[in-house]
Amino acid sequence: MTPEKNADLLRRGFELVQAGELAASAELLTEDFIANLPGLPEPLHGREIWTLGVQAMWQGFPDLRIEIADIFGAGDRVAVRLRFSGTHDGEFQGIPATHRPVSFTSVEIYRFEGDRIAEEWVSPDMLGLMQQITAA
Repeated sequence: MTPEKNADLLRRGFELVQAGELAASAELLTEDFIANLPGLPEPLHGREIWTLGVQAMWQGFPDLRIEIADIFGAGDRVAVRLRFSGTHDGEFQGIPATHRPVSFTSVEIYRFEGDRIAEEWVSPDMLGLMQQITAA
């Protein structure tokens, strides 16, 4: 697929996540999807791991909104800069709901195989997010 088609597929994936259609969005991933997350010594593997991560975000921020600020591709990769926003209305990483509005960014790179997303490298501003839900 072309970089433009890959970017369109990624946009579709974010639209499905935004709509809460996790099963449909997981279908856009290869079965052996690889997630490279900051702070982990090794990548995580599989659609199920990805789904669990998205479910954790939805549990903590049930009104989560995703805005694509920039997206562009080259070869089999697409880079995207995102802004997430929502309300901390559920437990997230052991922190009970504070009902505070939150907003944070992430810079992410995705690798494609055919018409599926095969791998991600994500760099969300988790420090900024955690400061918003733990500040007094």
